[in-house]
Amino acid sequence: MRVVTASRRTDIPAFYTPWLLRRLDAGFCHTLNPISGVVTRIPLGAEDMAALGLFTRDPRPLLPHLPRLLERGYRIYAHVTLTGYPAPLEARTPAVDTSLGSIRALSEILGPESTVWRYDPIVLGAGVDEAYHLGRFAVLAAELEGAVRECYVSFIDPYRKTARNLEGVGVKDLAWAVGERHRELAHRLAAIAAERGIELRACAEQVLVADGVREGACVDPTLVERLRPGAELRWRPTRKDCGCAESIDLGAYHTCGFGCAYCYATETPELGRRNLREHDAEDTILWRPEHLRGADLEALEPVLAEGSQAQLF
Repeated sequence: MRVVTASRRTDIPAFYTPWLLRRLDAGFCHTLNPISGVVTRIPLGAEDMAALGLFTRDPRPLLPHLPRLLERGYRIYAHVTLTGYPAPLEARTPAVDTSLGSIRALSEILGPESTVWRYDPIVLGAGVDEAYHLGRFAVLAAELEGAVRECYVSFIDPYRKTARNLEGVGVKDLAWAVGERHRELAHRLAAIAAERGIELRACAEQVLVADGVREGACVDPTLVERLRPGAELRWRPTRKDCGCAESIDLGAYHTCGFGCAYCYATETPELGRRNLREHDAEDTILWRPEHLRGADLEALEPVLAEGSQAQLF
C-alpha cells in the first residue's frame, strides 16, 4: 500500500481541485512517469492508498470538499507552503493573511498533527537575508501557534533552471553547499518555532539536523501510521538525505500557475501558465504532453505492481 501525493510536481489543490475530485469519485487516474515516460493507471479509492498527501500554497479550493472525503474514508494530511517573500520571488502567491487563514481552516478540518507548515525553500539574496528570515518567521510562527505542530525547512537547491530564474530577480550566489551559515540560521529558526510549540524539521538536508532541528520526510511513515495504523510502507528516498516512504505522485511538471522564481518543478512561469490553460478537467490525466494528445491512455497503461517505479518523484 502506497501514499498518494497531490502533488510535489505542481499545486493540485490550488489549480486542479475539480480534476482531483472527479478522479477520486471515479476511483482512478492516469499518470505519466517523467523519467521513463510510462503511462500508469493509479487506483484512487480510499482503501487503495495508505494516505492522501496534499502539497499546496493555497488549499482554499479544496477546503469545502475535505469533510466529505474524510467521511468516505480517505486519510489525509497536508503540507502548506507559506514564506511571505516579496513579489520578485513570489509574484502570484496568496497574500500572507489569506494563507494564514487557510492554514488555520485546514487545521480545523485535518487537525494540527496532520497540517504541516512549510517555510521553504529558504532563499538568501535579493534583499532577503538572515535578519529578514528571523523576523518573518517569528511573525508567521506566532500566527500559526496551535494550528500546526511541525514546520519543514530547506535551503534553495541551485538547479540550472532555478539558478537562471533567480538570477533574473537578483539572486546570483547559488554555487554554495549548505554550510555553517545555513545551519546557524536553521537552529535560530528552530528556537523561535519551539517557543510556539512547533518543531522544526529539515527536508533532505541532514547537515541541518541538530540543536532542535529533526530530520523530516514529506511522506512521513510515522504520520501515515497514525492516520492508518498497520500500513506497511517501504522507505523510498527520492534524492540524497531524503527520508520519504514510497509514494505515487499524481501531478505533472511545468503546470503550476504561481510562477515562483525559485521553483524547481516548472521551467519558466510562462510555461507553467500555458500548460495550465491546456489542462482538461475531464481527462483522466492531469496534463497531456503533445505526444499523448488524442491517445487512448488505457491502451498504454501498465499494471501497477508492488515495487514498480511509477511513484518516482
